[in-house]
Amino acid sequence: MGRHNNREEILAESIQLFSAAGYAGVSMRDIARACHLNVGSLYHHFNDKQHLYLSALQHAFADRSIILQEVLESSEPALDRLMRLIDLLCHLLSEDQTFSRLVQRELLDADEVRLKHLAEQIFGKFSVALNHLCQELNPQLDPVLLSNSIMGMVLYLFQSAPLRKNLLGFQIEHEQPEAISQHLQQLLCQGLNQPSSTRGIA
Repeated sequence: MGRHNNREEILAESIQLFSAAGYAGVSMRDIARACHLNVGSLYHHFNDKQHLYLSALQHAFADRSIILQEVLESSEPALDRLMRLIDLLCHLLSEDQTFSRLVQRELLDADEVRLKHLAEQIFGKFSVALNHLCQELNPQLDPVLLSNSIMGMVLYLFQSAPLRKNLLGFQIEHEQPEAISQHLQQLLCQGLNQPSSTRGIA
C-alpha cells in the first residue's frame, strides 16, 4: 500500500480505524502507521486527535448528507418524501455500516464536546429538515420526537442485527434492506394514520 499524503485518504483510513476501535482505542501513531506516514505528517493536516476524529465523522457523513437532503427538500408530497428517505437510509446503512458504528460508539462514549459537534455540525441541517417534514406529516405530533423516533427505528434495526440473528423467529430476509424498508414504511403509514403513499409501498 502506498503512502497516504492526501487529507481525504487519511480521513478514509481514520474512519475505518475509529469505527473498529472507537476514539479511545486509536492513537495518532496508529493512524500514522496505517497511512504509512510519520506522526508529524498527521499534525500537518490536523491539530490533534480530536480534530482528526471530528473531521473523520464529518467526512463519513458528507456524501450521504447531500443525497438525504435532496430527498427532504424535494417538491414531492410529504409522505412520499418520508418513504423515499426510509428506503434510502435502509440501503445506505446496509451497504456501509461504518458511519452507523461511529455514531453508536459516540453515544456510548457520551463525550459532550464531540456529541455537540455531531449534533450541530454533522446532523444539524438534516435534523432541521426532517423536523419540518414531520411537522407537515402530522401537526398533532411533536415533530422533534417524531423525527427522533423515525431515525431511532431505522438505526436500531441495523445496529441490532448481530443480536436479532439469534432471536427466536429471525428469518434471513429480515437482513435485507428492502424488507426492512417495507416494514418501516407500512408501520409509519399506519402509525401516522396516513393512507398509503402515492408512490406506493414497495
